[in-house]
Amino acid sequence: MREYELVREIPNLCRNNQMRDVFFDEVETDDPVAYVKAFLQGKALEISADAGANGAVTVYAVCDGLQQKFVFTPI
Repeated sequence: MREYELVREIPNLCRNNQMRDVFFDEVETDDPVAYVKAFLQGKALEISADAGANGAVTVYAVCDGLQQKFVFTPI
C-alpha cells in the first residue's frame, strides 16, 4: 500500500464567507478513489479524479450536494 498525505477541503457555502474547512491526515491506500468512496459510503455520490505530478491524485466528490476535494500526495 502507498502512504499519502491527505488534504480534504470543503468550501463554506455561507454567503460572504470565502474560508474553507481543511482537514489533514496520513492514509495508506492503493486506490485513492476507492478510499473516498468508502469514506463517503451510503451517500448520493458523484466522483471524478485527476492524476497529478509525482503520483499525486486529486479526487473531486459531490456528496448529497456538498462539494469536497481530496488531495492525495505521496509521502
